[in-house]
Amino acid sequence: MAKKETAMVNRKSDIISAAIEVFAETGYYRATTAQVAARAQISQPYVFKFFATKEALLLNALEVSWTRVVDSFRKVVESAAPEQLERELIEAYEEILAAYQNEVLLQMQAQTIREDAIQEAMRNGYSEVRQIVLEAFRAAGIPNAEERTMLFLARGLLCNISIALDMPELKVF
Repeated sequence: MAKKETAMVNRKSDIISAAIEVFAETGYYRATTAQVAARAQISQPYVFKFFATKEALLLNALEVSWTRVVDSFRKVVESAAPEQLERELIEAYEEILAAYQNEVLLQMQAQTIREDAIQEAMRNGYSEVRQIVLEAFRAAGIPNAEERTMLFLARGLLCNISIALDMPELKVF
């Protein structure tokens, strides 16, 4: 990749990272692209060079956050022994919660945004994670794999609430 292309990819990544922070702190509707630009230390027009709308920026930020979870879970599924699978998936998610709290908060907010594209991104993210966990539980011979998958996902959502409300007593993993 040419030096200029690498710089452009890095700058786009910086903008997405800034957007994740701003959206998580301020909320999508109150956040502005000017705030994102300031956080990324660039001009607001430069944000629009990469993202036509604030919604497009949010969708890219959501893609980054879902990709992180999906990649992490796939890595666990590829390497975990069947009897350690669920524990290692839990540990992987706990690491995400600790290191990428703003992405979790962003996803939580996005669940309440009614725009079709955002709802679709959230459905796709949850569906992909559910499918990975369900297939892994089935392959590992975990009894009642569907029910265990739903319980695993429900516990994850409760952990998200625990983080958002600063209520560690809700953390069920």
